[in-house]
Amino acid sequence: MPSDRPVGPVVEGWQAPPRPDALRLEGAYALLEPMRADLHAAPIHDEFKGLDWIWDYMPNGPFADAAGYAAWMRGAEGQPDPWFLAIKNKETGRWCGVASYLRITPEQGGIEVGNIAFAPSLQRTRAATEAMALMMGWAFDAGYRRYEWKCNALNMPSRRAAQRLGFSYEGTFRQHMVVKGRNRDTAWFAITDTDWPRLKDAFAAWLAPGNFDNEGRQRQSLADLTAPVRVASDPLI
Repeated sequence: MPSDRPVGPVVEGWQAPPRPDALRLEGAYALLEPMRADLHAAPIHDEFKGLDWIWDYMPNGPFADAAGYAAWMRGAEGQPDPWFLAIKNKETGRWCGVASYLRITPEQGGIEVGNIAFAPSLQRTRAATEAMALMMGWAFDAGYRRYEWKCNALNMPSRRAAQRLGFSYEGTFRQHMVVKGRNRDTAWFAITDTDWPRLKDAFAAWLAPGNFDNEGRQRQSLADLTAPVRVASDPLI
């Protein structure tokens, strides 16, 4: 047998990181805590009321009423994978979204962010971006090596968000799933622990108060700040 076949570098000092558990993540604009139906279902459902389009690319929903959404949340809360967080926009004081860690594989150092459902009051806000940065930061600080984002390939807002946040495009898995009876091709993105230090600086620069004028308009876009870190761009963005 040949003795010169490449086998990859040794990962020095590798230890499996912990699973998320009882996290409370807080920044200047966003607060995230473990999702609980008794605390979060009613206010978040109120934010989503009448907006069935939010569920177009989600595996769950739409929900006929608040009771249906609460029942879903009771079934999802506290599960080890996906592990859900509720999100508050501190600028408005309202609970207005959820997101989860999923496909959590500590033994391989991989974790994914997904099941992201943001109400319009959270979308395109500093709180929304900071919430994603806080989740990303926890994962890398805990010792994960790879942080993934996957979405329906038809979901262009999600693809744009992934690229803006600094995820590198890694390809599209054809006929990856059947969701709600429909085919789903999945666009695949990731950030590695080697990317994170520069992305952390990019988030800090974008979230800094000086990056916004008196009307709240950004002076420098996050996409411009993260572009030098991405190793591959989405060809459709």
